Amino acid sequence: MGISLRPEHLKRYRDMATLLWKHGRGDLVRNAGLEDALQPDEEAALDPGAPRRADELAADLERMGPTYIKLGQLLSTRPDLIPATYADALSRLQDRVEPFPSEDAERIIAEELGVRVSKAFLEFERTPIAAASLGQVHRAVLRDGRPVAIKVQRPGIREQIVRDMDAIEDVVEFMDRHTRAGRQYEFGRTLDELRRSLLAELDYRREARNASTLDANLAEYPRIIVPRPVEDFTSARVLTMELVRGRKITAISPLARLEVDGEELAEELFRAYLKQILVDGFFHADPHPGNVFLTDDRRIALLDLGMVGVISPELQQHLVRMLIAISEGHGQEAADAAMEAGTVRSGAHPDLFSADVQALVSDFAHAGSARNLQVGRVMLEVTRSAAENGIRLPVELTMLGRALLALDQVGRTLDPDFDPNASIRRNASDLLRRRMLKNASPGRVFANMLELNELVQKLPGRLNRALEAVSDQGLEVRVRVPEEVWMLAGMQKISNRITLGLVAAALILAAAMMMQVPTRFTLLGYPGLAMLLFVAAVVLCFVLVTDILLSDVRQRRRPRDRE
Repeated sequence: MGISLRPEHLKRYRDMATLLWKHGRGDLVRNAGLEDALQPDEEAALDPGAPRRADELAADLERMGPTYIKLGQLLSTRPDLIPATYADALSRLQDRVEPFPSEDAERIIAEELGVRVSKAFLEFERTPIAAASLGQVHRAVLRDGRPVAIKVQRPGIREQIVRDMDAIEDVVEFMDRHTRAGRQYEFGRTLDELRRSLLAELDYRREARNASTLDANLAEYPRIIVPRPVEDFTSARVLTMELVRGRKITAISPLARLEVDGEELAEELFRAYLKQILVDGFFHADPHPGNVFLTDDRRIALLDLGMVGVISPELQQHLVRMLIAISEGHGQEAADAAMEAGTVRSGAHPDLFSADVQALVSDFAHAGSARNLQVGRVMLEVTRSAAENGIRLPVELTMLGRALLALDQVGRTLDPDFDPNASIRRNASDLLRRRMLKNASPGRVFANMLELNELVQKLPGRLNRALEAVSDQGLEVRVRVPEEVWMLAGMQKISNRITLGLVAAALILAAAMMMQVPTRFTLLGYPGLAMLLFVAAVVLCFVLVTDILLSDVRQRRRPRDRE
């Protein structure tokens, strides 16, 4: 049984069938009924059993267009779907396309901004300075004299991506329903992620917001700049931003590098990224050397904010533990933090995963030189080991690993002796302090106060119901234990802890209520009776805790005495 081929998508079906057949997945082509989409001479020429190189797959995706380039970049973040060599090759995918005519660019600018280019800009360079699959960039000068860069979306690119996505969706839905690989890996989820990513990149207003947010977050780092968008000249298909004059990091000559304080730049860049990741939870996810410029005034500019990563506070907590554990060489702690951040599937092998992570961190800690200390590489290997052992980690971890790996390359370009491991250790205490201050924001404190107020209001009623249940013998605890002694010991511990909680809570509530009763008898300026109740609660808690601890010690010694 095959998919229902739609005539308007025949060329795209053929492209996908050729790609799968060429790279050894002829079984998927046959199961989906896509053999008819292949031309007879093409089917005979392609050998599905012949080995293909990962770089060849990347080149094929580049030729197929922007949708497939983005698909390849997304697959590079899924080590559970493709081998490591293919993930590395796909992560290096770049847009290599010819620019479209400047007349189309001027027409799109006029349509989006509602004014002719000659009226909106004092100068406009018709020859683009950069071109990619989604758009191209022109230099211009605003009427007030500010030099800007205008990013214009490629004509018809939205319609092309929609058609490509429809054809890919047909194949993916069939594979998810009728193939074992589809049921196991749920390709539909990957497709949904690709659709969200493409829609975000096609809306330049979102990229403008990303740039404004990152610029504000990095305001404390004077050596790091983010081009600010010009909102009045920005729309869904046109993005106008400050012009950055400089060169790509990789284009710096050895002589020019001598004039740059590479050590300070690398340290500040890495510190800025650690803040983005571990404090702000919003980071530039694509800092490859082409998107990192050295400006003419010897600063670092971060370009192309179309791809950003967003990290939840919970994931940030796990990342802090993981990065510090990796930098300190504690493999087991890094493995525990990774498993807490992810999902352990049925049939997983957490012991094997922990062993792999410990080996990775050990190798990382004993690396022979600063060139080998790549935090990003370790994180990518952790995500791959997790996928192999049945543990699903958040996609943000892979994005972060690739970002850190690219950042390592940029740092070594600026300073060959740059050590990101030492940078993490130097900045760990400051990062933790800033995270604590962020968690202690007025909004967070107010939310905690609301929860505490709700607890105080409901606690008397809950305690009253619990006490009534105890007095009416309505509180039942059912425990099935094979040994009677264990059951009695457990019940004793439970009763001691219930007693401690009830008595201490009652005394504290009584003291709190007595605080509102005016009296001449005071201690330290507070009503004396209330203070005595507080002291009694503290003493009682100390006595009960001591008794419980001694009881626990006796319980632990009894089995040894019997032996």
